[in-house]
Amino acid sequence: MSDKLKRKYEPPEPSGADAAHFVAKAAISALPTFGGPAAQLFAAVVTPPLERRRQTWMEEVAEGLRRLEDQGKVSFEELREDEDFIDTLLHASLAAMRTHQREKRAALRNAVLNSVLPNPPDESLRLVFLSLIDQFTVWHLRLLKLFQDPKEWARKHNRDYGSTDANVLSRMLEGAYPELHGRRDFYDLLWRDLYLKGLVNTDSLHVMMTASGLMAKRTTDLGDRFLSFIEGPEYSADSGA
Repeated sequence: MSDKLKRKYEPPEPSGADAAHFVAKAAISALPTFGGPAAQLFAAVVTPPLERRRQTWMEEVAEGLRRLEDQGKVSFEELREDEDFIDTLLHASLAAMRTHQREKRAALRNAVLNSVLPNPPDESLRLVFLSLIDQFTVWHLRLLKLFQDPKEWARKHNRDYGSTDANVLSRMLEGAYPELHGRRDFYDLLWRDLYLKGLVNTDSLHVMMTASGLMAKRTTDLGDRFLSFIEGPEYSADSGA
């Protein structure tokens, strides 16, 4: 790639504090219970990590766009005029500033990149999906990926779900992720979120079923589309497992 082409993707040098920092600083200064010192403390503590997150995020997205253009899949000049893409990038960027978790940031990056490829979700659905990434924990993403195809998940991770005296999804989940053993309240909450959002087709992890039913796909079409939107060639939602 030419030096000129590389330079057009380079993230710009910081020209001051983050916009998010300015907004938050103004808000905290305006509160009657906080004075100038509180705002100064906020600036001293929060600005450096926000700046690191911003720079890392810009570099990750820029690198992804570079690769797509190298493959002839996108035109950077066209993206500059694409309002749908700009909306997607802005929403994803705000969410990326709110998390340090690698899996969520990778999901947001992949969502941005997938939005410029053929047949992306329409703009409204894209924004819904970005909102879900922002709301969800990494465990929501891991559960969704596991129950999309339990057999494939076990093969990919070289994992045995272990023997069980009851064919219930919760036992399989604890076999896949031993760290969730004894945390039923936690993973039931995760599962309820996924069900209420229409991403899985079963309302409980504790219903008895056949052995074949245990390995059946539990994601809905919407859940599959969501996973497809947040996954890329270098990342899958459960890569932190």
